[in-house]
Amino acid sequence: MGTTILEACKQNQVYVPTLCHHEDLCVAGVCRICVVEVEGMRTLQASCAFPITAPIKIKTSTPMVRKARKHIIDLLLSEHYGECYSCFRNNNCELQTLAKEYGVDHYNFGHVDSPRFEIDDSSYSVVRDMDKCILCKRCVRTCIDLQEVGVLEAIGRGYKTHIGTFGEKPLAEVICINCGQCINRCPTGALRANDPRDEIWEAIDNPNKHVVIQTAPSPRAAIGEEFGIEPGHSFTGEMNTALRRIGFDKVFDTNFTADLTIMEEGTELLLRLYKALVKKDSSVVIPQFTSCSPGWVKYLEHFYPEFIPNLSSAKSPQQMFGALIKTYYAKKNNIDPANVVSVAVMPCAAKKFECNRPEMTSSGFKDVDYGLTARELAQMIKEAGIYLPEMPKSNFDDPFGDASGAGLIFGATGGVMEAALRTVIELVTGVKVEKVFENMNIMPVRGFEGIRYAELPITNVGPVPKVLAHLVPNWDWLKGVTLKVAVAHGTANAKKVMEDIKAGGKFSECHFIEFMACPGGCIGGGGQPIPTNAEIRKKRAQAIYAEDESLGVRKSHENTHVLKLYEEFLTDGPCGHTAHKLLHTHYTKRGKFIS
Repeated sequence: MGTTILEACKQNQVYVPTLCHHEDLCVAGVCRICVVEVEGMRTLQASCAFPITAPIKIKTSTPMVRKARKHIIDLLLSEHYGECYSCFRNNNCELQTLAKEYGVDHYNFGHVDSPRFEIDDSSYSVVRDMDKCILCKRCVRTCIDLQEVGVLEAIGRGYKTHIGTFGEKPLAEVICINCGQCINRCPTGALRANDPRDEIWEAIDNPNKHVVIQTAPSPRAAIGEEFGIEPGHSFTGEMNTALRRIGFDKVFDTNFTADLTIMEEGTELLLRLYKALVKKDSSVVIPQFTSCSPGWVKYLEHFYPEFIPNLSSAKSPQQMFGALIKTYYAKKNNIDPANVVSVAVMPCAAKKFECNRPEMTSSGFKDVDYGLTARELAQMIKEAGIYLPEMPKSNFDDPFGDASGAGLIFGATGGVMEAALRTVIELVTGVKVEKVFENMNIMPVRGFEGIRYAELPITNVGPVPKVLAHLVPNWDWLKGVTLKVAVAHGTANAKKVMEDIKAGGKFSECHFIEFMACPGGCIGGGGQPIPTNAEIRKKRAQAIYAEDESLGVRKSHENTHVLKLYEEFLTDGPCGHTAHKLLHTHYTKRGKFIS
């Protein structure tokens, strides 16, 4: 009882077209493409918004239904400015697909011949072209309901209705967190990421530039979808080969600095606990929040600035990598850092904003020059005439070619927490994590529930490992402590946790909390292939976890190349002076960044 007609049709493999409907969003019923005939009712009914409360008979493809749907498509196209072949959503546009399905081969109701709106490209992350908007309000529901940010809304009435921001301000001037979730749910080309491909091609073609690229774990687990492959397949080795054939001079693994993030962020957590529990330093704030999701960081800055000190000062893996590329790597290879172009392939639209933050210049240069989404990289591969699934596999380049499975699982919600726990448990207790959790899979922090909570009692402690010996004398002060952690993905869930903390609830007693701005974590990022839904995100995560289990090293502190980096370059160890200068970002009490 209460199942909608649309849901019932899906359960019985009966196809009903939709536009405003999306599995991640609440019902809107505004586009009417999904209309059906219900026996005994005079008018057609929107199947997405019609709950079945008693036995009914419906017809999904009658002359009246087909005519209504075709007229709706005609009306949408009459106000849809632009040509399909020049649109980034060409061949992946739901309106275009429906027009083909219903045989719309000319404009029955005319067609606009000039734009009504200016393109808003003020944001580093999201570009808005409202002449391609069909008023389905998916972006509005994504921003308000799914993410609880509330940047977008329908403005005006009748023909003047359009989607805009508060005060009709450019996107860069409102409280947009750059997550790009609106892009992933837009059915047309009205929303897209701010694409730097032309600049990257120019750098690749410049013989005086040394162009390197780092690749995050999530794009590898999803990019195959851009080439017609079903979700759930990872193309790490194939992508490495394709990137070299495109022309990148070096191909590096962001998982390397994910391991480095665990060393820095985990050490920071232990130091906070030591200062709070042993030194009784009242200035120390706990819980510590993860800081590797730039959408989450911006959400906190906008909505809970008083909690900015709770953020780990550790930069994201992307930004740590950028700082190392233009210092350690450039010096090691006798390359002028001014001639190094650093590109990052990310699942995230907010990473474009993050690399352009003015404080992200600890190398003395812009640490990361360009952020590429998985979609944009797929387009570059296609431009080069490469079919990714047929590429031979190859490894990453040294010195950032080896990483652990812990760095890899950053791509799924709970992955940062699990990676941190694999290391912290071993460094503190001296016990192998696989003796505590079967196959070192820490299941209490895995899964797609919006919020997860776990308690881990520390019953015994071991000796302080060499890499941390300069920071704490022993672990005796942790014996008997119950480590309390939590995981939240999607900023709507982050809001629930933050409100609980403000009220002094359960989460205020946590020691460490992982926050990710996007549903499902990075595998559901705003730069990932379109479409997205819960099932697709689950399959991408499975691909990441499967690759993790295939690796020989699955703990960040066992990455010998990271340990070598501390020996050769970050010689004062995790959270030392050099590490803080390059790998951490600091905040003033007012929440402003300082380098």
